[in-house]
Amino acid sequence: MRIIGFALCCALVVGCAEAPESEGEVPAAEPATGEMVYTRFCFSCHAAGIAGAPETGVFDEWADRMEKGMSALLQSTKTGMGGMPPKGLCAQCSDAQLIEAIEHMLPEQQGAAP
Repeated sequence: MRIIGFALCCALVVGCAEAPESEGEVPAAEPATGEMVYTRFCFSCHAAGIAGAPETGVFDEWADRMEKGMSALLQSTKTGMGGMPPKGLCAQCSDAQLIEAIEHMLPEQQGAAP
């Protein structure tokens, strides 16, 4: 039974983030925005709350995390958390791009805060 649970967990992690595609998809002169990073690497889990991921724009799911501050959110993103792999598999993302992606998911950016 543990093997099945482990296999399911691995499948969720792999299914929740895309592997980086070939280089050159985003030209070097045009760095990826937070929204682009979110769409490519974060959306598949955070849009629906898959594998415990807080849903984009849902205040109740982000409130405790937001209280810890952006530094803690960035650190969790960089090291991975729960079913999320480090950097959500966006190995090439800079801290600034990760912060922009996090900000894109926060309720304040979606107008969902009470």
